[in-house]
Amino acid sequence: MGDELPFTLPWTHYLVLMRIQNENERRFYEIEATNCGWSRRTLQRQYNSSLYERLALSRDKNEVMRLASEGNVIEKPEDIVKQPTVLEFLGLEEREKYVESDLETALINKLQKFLLELGKGYLFEARQKRFTFDEDSYYIDLVYYNRILRCYVLIDLKTDKLTHQDLGQMQMYVNYYDRYVKLDNETPTVGILLCKEKNDALVEITLPEDSNVYASEYKLYLPDKKELQQKLKEWIAEEVGKEE
Repeated sequence: MGDELPFTLPWTHYLVLMRIQNENERRFYEIEATNCGWSRRTLQRQYNSSLYERLALSRDKNEVMRLASEGNVIEKPEDIVKQPTVLEFLGLEEREKYVESDLETALINKLQKFLLELGKGYLFEARQKRFTFDEDSYYIDLVYYNRILRCYVLIDLKTDKLTHQDLGQMQMYVNYYDRYVKLDNETPTVGILLCKEKNDALVEITLPEDSNVYASEYKLYLPDKKELQQKLKEWIAEEVGKEE
């Protein structure tokens, strides 16, 4: 295991860790299991869901290396976004036709597991949170608070392809919370759109550069670990090439 970490986990955890060949990935899971008090089952699920690769793919090269030395450090909104978000614990069939309310209800029914997937520091506040502006009422699917970042996190669910209207709507929700709900000592509100399908180019052209709105595709099954590992390897090689 890692040189700097004592053997503080139960032996059953190390039976899982010893099967992880990549040293950086192994050290990441050891740090997270220690710091978060994961059970063996939780450690196995996080590994099976490719948490390391999903976090790494949303970071720059230096922050990828930091994952192996410090674990998942939450300092800015980007640190709480995963690509993709994995919801296999809901037990929904990928081919099944369902609407946003079905997905929302399933997430609330499995709230503890969803909080685990979201990550560190999350507190649940409300579902279908209503607010009124200029005599019109709006409803936010899920409202959380992240005590590490000290900010509200608004989540909207989209079971179809993400559109620029969806992004604009979430930007409006974030603006409202920043101006009328957020306290002066809290940090800016974060908006996350969990969607069936997203287009990165559309997200980039629709949102301002300083936007605190993010899109993450969700998967109803465990991702292909080898595919994510290859994607991460290619991404790192591309980043290194830019520096040369």
